[in-house]
Amino acid sequence: MLLLLGTQQGNTMRLFRITKLFHRNYLQISNRYSTIQSYQNVRLAEVGRLDTPKIKGEYDTGQLFLHRVFGYRGVILFPWLARVYDRDVPTKKDSTDDGNTSSHVSKEVKGRTHTFYQVLIDSRDCPFIRAQTEAVTFLGTQESSRSLYAIPGLDYVAHEDILPYTTTEKQPLHHELFDKFLAYYPERDPPFGAQETLRAWQKKNHPWLELSDVHKETTENVRVTVIPFYMGFRESQTTSVFWWRYCIRLENLGELTVQLRERHWRIFSLSGTLETVRGRGVVGQEPVLSKALPAFQYSSHVSLQAPSGHMWGTFRMEREDGYTFDCRIPPFSLESKNEDGSSPSNPA
Repeated sequence: MLLLLGTQQGNTMRLFRITKLFHRNYLQISNRYSTIQSYQNVRLAEVGRLDTPKIKGEYDTGQLFLHRVFGYRGVILFPWLARVYDRDVPTKKDSTDDGNTSSHVSKEVKGRTHTFYQVLIDSRDCPFIRAQTEAVTFLGTQESSRSLYAIPGLDYVAHEDILPYTTTEKQPLHHELFDKFLAYYPERDPPFGAQETLRAWQKKNHPWLELSDVHKETTENVRVTVIPFYMGFRESQTTSVFWWRYCIRLENLGELTVQLRERHWRIFSLSGTLETVRGRGVVGQEPVLSKALPAFQYSSHVSLQAPSGHMWGTFRMEREDGYTFDCRIPPFSLESKNEDGSSPSNPA
């Protein structure tokens, strides 16, 4: 099956959710793409051929893919094994609590192991993704610094969101780290393999990249996924400040369009403090989640003067029919690691 992208004036134009159709036949894909004739100066270009997604087993380093939800082209660097805490999965306790859900926040959820991948995003697709493409951040190199810096085009992708494909191009992905991390081996499948640079980078930055826990919960057909990451700490003469980043994905699983209006966070620190944060939207936006554009992903940061804590909260959502509701953000832990407090000097 051919994979096709629309291109306009020499730049790639992503057609959102087109990857949803890759499980159907070529005729349906052609019908979908007929809608682009309403654009001027649009042409189709072959990207490659779709492979059968893996039900079992992991994808190899160098595997090219399309993101099932966000539609971007990417390449797999290496896998992570994470514990997924899905609050939508019923437990034995749920079936015996006689419908009492008043203790929802304290609900015990069993983690299940699941594979995620560290990936590079094609820079040509970045302007068309409803997700921050500079979401993987690091602490500044100076001990007293509170600055953060990012690696553009780095992401984490769940196994089920990988749609693998093959191509005959020797340079199929545009990213400044592609040639540094991967080499072309025409006799291999996939034909791109890890260079020593990638292995050294992974080992050096493992503490700051590691994905260990994933939390999910659905309210009124809006699913919220949270992935926290420990970033390290900074010491001064009087205190230590511990830093985390967290990635949040909202996905509309229903038929009606919804819009995020407000956020409400509760942040508990091991030092005994409980902070409340309220505000309009997230990262300066009030994203709309429609059937055509169902997902939005962003990252943010939190710091505590304690080595651990917890976060939970809600998003106030407004449906297209005017109905408003609070979408629960699953509670998650902020845990530090036994590190020496230093950050990687050159994570890129």
